[in-house]
Amino acid sequence: MAKSEAKERIDKLKKTINRHRYLYHVLDRQEISDEALDALKKELFDLEQKFPEFITSDSPTQRIGGKPLKQFKKVHHPEPMLSFNDAFDENDMNEWKKRFEKILPRAKQHGYYCELKIDGLAIELIYKNGLLDTGSTRGDGIVGEDVTQNLKTVDAIPLVLNEKKDVVVRGEVFITRKEFERINKTQKKAGLKIYANPRNLAAGSIRQLDPKVTASRRLDSYAYSLITDFGQKTHEDEHLILKTLGFKTNPHNKAAANMREVDKFRDYWEKERDKLNYETDGVVVILNHNNIFNRLGVVGKAPRGAIAYKFSPKESETVVEDIIVQVGRTGVLTPVAVLRPVQIGGTTVSRATLHNLDEIKRLGVKTGDTVIVGRAGDVIPDVKKVLKELRTGKEKEFHMPKKCPACGEPVEKTEEQVAYRCVNRDCPAIKREAIYHFVSRKALNMEGIGPRIIDQLMAAGLIRDSADLFSLKKEDLLNLERFADKSAENVIDAIRSKKKVALNKFIYSLGIDHVGEETGFVLAKKFKTLKSIAEAGLEELQNVPDVGPVVAQSIYDWFQKPYNKNILSKFKKAGIRVIEEKVTKESAKFVGKTFVLTGTLESLGRDEAKDKIRELGGDVSGSVSKNTDYVITGSEPGSKYDEAEKLGIKIVNEKEFLEMLAI
Repeated sequence: MAKSEAKERIDKLKKTINRHRYLYHVLDRQEISDEALDALKKELFDLEQKFPEFITSDSPTQRIGGKPLKQFKKVHHPEPMLSFNDAFDENDMNEWKKRFEKILPRAKQHGYYCELKIDGLAIELIYKNGLLDTGSTRGDGIVGEDVTQNLKTVDAIPLVLNEKKDVVVRGEVFITRKEFERINKTQKKAGLKIYANPRNLAAGSIRQLDPKVTASRRLDSYAYSLITDFGQKTHEDEHLILKTLGFKTNPHNKAAANMREVDKFRDYWEKERDKLNYETDGVVVILNHNNIFNRLGVVGKAPRGAIAYKFSPKESETVVEDIIVQVGRTGVLTPVAVLRPVQIGGTTVSRATLHNLDEIKRLGVKTGDTVIVGRAGDVIPDVKKVLKELRTGKEKEFHMPKKCPACGEPVEKTEEQVAYRCVNRDCPAIKREAIYHFVSRKALNMEGIGPRIIDQLMAAGLIRDSADLFSLKKEDLLNLERFADKSAENVIDAIRSKKKVALNKFIYSLGIDHVGEETGFVLAKKFKTLKSIAEAGLEELQNVPDVGPVVAQSIYDWFQKPYNKNILSKFKKAGIRVIEEKVTKESAKFVGKTFVLTGTLESLGRDEAKDKIRELGGDVSGSVSKNTDYVITGSEPGSKYDEAEKLGIKIVNEKEFLEMLAI
């Protein structure tokens, strides 16, 4: 075959193959069989091998992927790739409306556009003169990773557009449920790791350095945003233009005239989502008029004119077999539902917090009730709803005990709060819990001293509070059950090793109501010494960042009580040295940065990692939000990893984290 004939045949084959690809992957139509299409691709491949000078980047054969890459290059997005704030119910949506209506009162009159929020990986595609030039991940929203070769393997992404123009498009890459099951069956048969969910597999597939691995995963994609100006007035127009250009768009997305239609769309797909061939966790609601959307601007990393209206968390039905009361270290009585064990989100749940008496009254929950229990992420399970229509008449109402279940002393209701509290400072539950807390891993971390040993010490009258631990002698322990010379010596050594303690750790270990690890760290950074905190006035405490009126009052009250002053005096006499907070250039390395940890770190424990972050001036949070700067990920990361990717937050692996710690 002559060169001119070969070029003509190659051009026609490319057009024919691209047409049938478009029919199949975008319009869900098929005019020829898969075998026939494969034969056309094979002919094109053979001709290109014979005449390589005619191979172009838009050829269907280029979807098979090139040579493995050593690393991904960085790509600066033409415009920031924003993430969305979340709404979980109608109240959240009403608050969102109030926020944008303060800026543009008539914004909602132009309607909304609803898109199914697919659980995949956000991408950006840049076309030059109609040809795919660059494909990248979201990254941190400003800079992403160049994954062009991998995205070329996705049949739903056109290599050449229907118009020869420069175009920038955003979309989502995902794996269908059917493909996810196929891959896991193959993995299982080969004795390899089973993937946890389609979203992680899709993200991992796009980040493969070898495009052939990506190609083997049969990814899918929808385009949902047109950055280039084609004269579009609404977000709905963008979808129509995207489809005209040759992109695959989600056929279920639609415009909504008002919030009633938004709710109807969201409620429908919450019930019907299992019928879809991909995972979705909610609906993205966007103000449809582009001019209105743009005028509202951005707050943080999220546009004011759009929000992710999430579906309800995973829930299940079970029975409340009993309601018991726990006495915490501050004396607060917390009702807890004892449940018939049930699986929720892959975890067996047998307890659920009922928070307080007001919550029990609001729910109307009784012992014996059938209830809906839910949990989201790492949150403690709680009772969502009582199915009162399933009652038999044998259910029993719950009453908060008038006497403390631990000490038998009267229980008092805290003024202006919903809490019931045991006010007996000698209550064994309070003292016991306070000492448990004091020696715990996140507080002073006294190794080898757990609840069993503390119970023995209290039963023998050797300790009455945390300060008494430092007065113990080895001989005291030798009289206790299961204590030999060496084990007694180890306990005493563990106690003595904690006579020198960081201020933030000491503050947290005291068990002050509402004061967690982060508050302890904030107080240490602000006041530098224990004396300064103890002498601080209420107004001064309220001015500390992240310390509100309730927490400030709790701190202030704690240091005013004679009993607690006596405890501090005992610590001082025992030789406890509280290390003052000192700020150096090194310790200020992470100032203003917030970290979240997920997964298992191999080289250091999670608490040790948190301590190192705080030593360098950083903050540690238990949940991912738009204010998070870094998510540190170890092996088998949880939902925080997914949330970080959705929000475009920088994800750092353990090796990178250790490099960040190095000064």
